[in-house]
Amino acid sequence: MKNKMVTHTDELLHVFQDNQTILAGGFGLSGSALTLIDIVAKSHAQNLHIVSNNLGDRGIGLHKLFMQGQITKATGSFFTINKEAVMAWSEGNLAIDLLPQGTLAEAVRCGGAGIGGFYTKTGVGTALAEGKEERTIDGERYIFEKAIKGDIALIRAKKADRLGNLVYHTTARNFNPMMATAATTVIVEVDEIVEKLDPEAIVTPHIYVDYIVQTTYKKEGDFYVEA
Repeated sequence: MKNKMVTHTDELLHVFQDNQTILAGGFGLSGSALTLIDIVAKSHAQNLHIVSNNLGDRGIGLHKLFMQGQITKATGSFFTINKEAVMAWSEGNLAIDLLPQGTLAEAVRCGGAGIGGFYTKTGVGTALAEGKEERTIDGERYIFEKAIKGDIALIRAKKADRLGNLVYHTTARNFNPMMATAATTVIVEVDEIVEKLDPEAIVTPHIYVDYIVQTTYKKEGDFYVEA
């Protein structure tokens, strides 16, 4: 079994290439893999499609990739916190696929489960349904949402053991577990690497994890700063 521990983050620069679809866990900055996103920024990979609830904030996280011009498409639910992204979309410089938060979560879950997509009532009759297949089931209208998969998933967890089993801390258990199932390569950023975890506490099994990086950030009040 290969060693999943990454000592120097530059070891991962080769993983990131132009034109990739990257699944990034978290909402706001909670549960966001800030150290891993910094590696993507350093790689200067271009024309990225980012799937995440939003695009970071205040120059941190995915906002950093956006400000460097690395993102050309974003799929997510909540972009208004990032005024520059909204402006770029309005000017035709950023493609946005807007999905309700529950729809986004289920689309990623389907991608990890090998399901092609699903029908939902959410968004029926709105602009979000334009161009999507519609069916009537038991007298009610549904639209079809395609599953979402990625080339890389950037995951934030609380702890990992040396095999790569993961546990999460409170709200960091948002999109992270499902995104860990839906990408070809999964990289996890953790607070702590331990020898062993309680098997009953494990949320993401090690079989999904390719690389483990210890975080370089800590939280001070409402802000994340490099340790």
